[in-house]
Amino acid sequence: MASEHTVQQGEHLSRIAKKYGFSDYRTIWDHASNAALKQKRQNPNVLHPGDRLHIPDREIREESRATDQKHRFKTSVPRLMLRLVLEDMYEKPIAQAPCELFLEGEKQDVTTDGRGQVEASILPAAENAMLLLKTDQTAIEEVAIPVKIGHLDPVDEITGQKARLGNLGYYIGAIDDKKDDAFKLAVEEFQCEHSLAVDGVCGPATQAKLKTRHGC
Repeated sequence: MASEHTVQQGEHLSRIAKKYGFSDYRTIWDHASNAALKQKRQNPNVLHPGDRLHIPDREIREESRATDQKHRFKTSVPRLMLRLVLEDMYEKPIAQAPCELFLEGEKQDVTTDGRGQVEASILPAAENAMLLLKTDQTAIEEVAIPVKIGHLDPVDEITGQKARLGNLGYYIGAIDDKKDDAFKLAVEEFQCEHSLAVDGVCGPATQAKLKTRHGC
């Protein structure tokens, strides 16, 4: 039966789709009833707590085959990828660096590419990860980076702005919806370093640059 779902912190559409028995998140995302939210958020992996999604009925597909033979059925399921880009304090890629990626406790050995990027295929239910960077390209030879998958809020929300500024090294503080002095100073520093009008207000131009610089 069709229903409505209110997004909770940490949820992204692939996780929500799995919860309701859909193998492809696009069945929900492309539904006409979700057109307004799709236009507002644009990225199905960056939703905000309180967003409302229409969950359509699941369609039952029937296939006719002989009962005295074996049959194989294939389905196409979009891959969900975790991508991280590592840079030093001068915004230079930390390239060809060995890392250990722990996804829900399981370890993978990965290496950053020339852009400082690592990527790994993940399951929709994955929420907690830890990247252990092992390199002499940073002041500390081993750096542990915790990752909360699905917890990044949209850039037009203060929590999303604080999270991105924090990931880029401009902000240190609570990821809440308060416009405190630390947030204002972080916005000013970001604006100054990216040739934006320096007013401490994270308006549309600053949001657009922040989104581009952060990658999402």
